[in-house]
Amino acid sequence: MSGPTPDLAVDLHLLDPRLAGWGFPRWGSAGAAGLDLHACLDAPLTLAPQGPAVLIPAGFALAIRDPAWCALVYPRSGLGHRDGLVLGNGVGVIDADYTGPLMISAWNRNPAGPGLVVGPGDRIAQLVFTRITRPAFTVVDTLEASERGAGGFGSTGVR
Repeated sequence: MSGPTPDLAVDLHLLDPRLAGWGFPRWGSAGAAGLDLHACLDAPLTLAPQGPAVLIPAGFALAIRDPAWCALVYPRSGLGHRDGLVLGNGVGVIDADYTGPLMISAWNRNPAGPGLVVGPGDRIAQLVFTRITRPAFTVVDTLEASERGAGGFGSTGVR
């Protein structure tokens, strides 16, 4: 898929030869932020409703190397909303210095039902690359009060 010149060069090591046949690596559309991740399973896997999260191999490893970048693993929107397939860890963070196999923590959030079946090659998550900012911290004795103050969760209202 052609597009703008990338800001980041990442080495990609395919660990599962089926990925190439499944079309990996690819984005679902020219404007998609997330790279589709496939379930590299040998047989269908049923995730029980509210059962334990299961680690599913993504079938590849990568080397980001640049500490100004990381990758984030997110659920696919439709599968999460419509089918209940979400990540057991919320969001996965792939640090620039991690070069091991990528795993997808899959969880069926549905309260009941027959279970969610994940098949070999199913696109079950997405990988988004983003920049990292590391602030310079200054330890202080007090903070200057803001208009919001220390109101906390919901303190700005609903509307």
